[in-house]
Amino acid sequence: MKLRALDVSEVNSYIKRILSNDAILFNLKVKGEISNFKIHSSKNVYLTLKDSSSKINCVIFKNNYDESLGLEDGIKVIANGYISVYEKDGSYQLYIDSIEIDGLGNLYLEFNKLKEKLSKGGLFDIKYKKPIPSIPKNIGVVTSDTGAVIKDIINVIKRRYPKVNIKLYPVAVQGKKSSIEICEGIKFFNNANNVDTIIIGRGGGSIEELWSFNEEIVAREIFNSKIPIISAVGHETDFTIADFVADMRAPTPSAAAEIATPKLDELLFKLENIKHRMDNSIVNQSKLDKNKLNSTFDKINTIVGSYIIRDKIIQIDIIYDKITNKIKDTINLRKKDLNTNATVLNSLSPLSTLDRGYSILQKNERLIKSVGELDKRDLIEITLRDGKVDCIVEKIKFKEV
Repeated sequence: MKLRALDVSEVNSYIKRILSNDAILFNLKVKGEISNFKIHSSKNVYLTLKDSSSKINCVIFKNNYDESLGLEDGIKVIANGYISVYEKDGSYQLYIDSIEIDGLGNLYLEFNKLKEKLSKGGLFDIKYKKPIPSIPKNIGVVTSDTGAVIKDIINVIKRRYPKVNIKLYPVAVQGKKSSIEICEGIKFFNNANNVDTIIIGRGGGSIEELWSFNEEIVAREIFNSKIPIISAVGHETDFTIADFVADMRAPTPSAAAEIATPKLDELLFKLENIKHRMDNSIVNQSKLDKNKLNSTFDKINTIVGSYIIRDKIIQIDIIYDKITNKIKDTINLRKKDLNTNATVLNSLSPLSTLDRGYSILQKNERLIKSVGELDKRDLIEITLRDGKVDCIVEKIKFKEV
């Protein structure tokens, strides 16, 4: 039997029917890297998916395209759709119904959508950012009480500015109820109004592990806080919604502790400068007042005769005494202020501890806080009020429990 010759369109139509009836090709997922990405004037999207050895042409109709994904060449994706033939050209391609970023998936989509929503709502605007207090008395921390985050924050704060009090509100930093607990911690400090700054944070992790800080309820609680909040979530490369809403974003929890506190040495230096300026101001004012008095006396001696001077000399003495007493009162008041500042400076200085008979023990320039950090024959340095002593450990006695 002689076969009838088919038209090209008949062949392409036949192939299309075969592909459409294939259970796998009619509903499949394809993973690959985007190339030749193009948005047509019709708003339909054309692209190629490729791997190390092959590629396939794809199309996304405008009704199925989500601009918030930010698709572009080089992004790896997972596309869901069906294979069919474009009969006019006789070429097959993947018609994509939905697409997601490979490795991030729906969480990444939710992140971008919420970020866009809150940004439009003004929650990221700089005009709402509250300044971080430069010299806080109390710092509130909302994080886990068992992780390394709270230890890092305590260590940094105690090293930089040991005068500050740290108040911990322990919460779960991942899991279903963690976002609610984080909100409760922020509310607690705001209601108690017992801290100057709040630090919220946790260590690094995947987007799933950090997701509590991407929840809208947490973002709005941060925005509504009357107390300035520093967000310290994850590592330096991690970003969460909380980072964008907070008054300050720190790349790490340790960095948050540095942002929240001044350095004691720098404070002492500033106080010393203030004291120096006050001393100079008093001296300069005294010289100025004295010059004015001398100038006044010279004018009087030139203009007024000797007879009148006798009557006026007493008045001048009285005026002179008043001015002198006023200067003395001013000097005494300034001295009192200087003594007060000196007392504050002395109380902040580590040397005041040495004056009370204590000493500082160091090994290899590191502060020793426990006998457990020493071994026999260790070379140690002891700092006393009037000098330093190098010693060798001969015997170690542990405190009896």
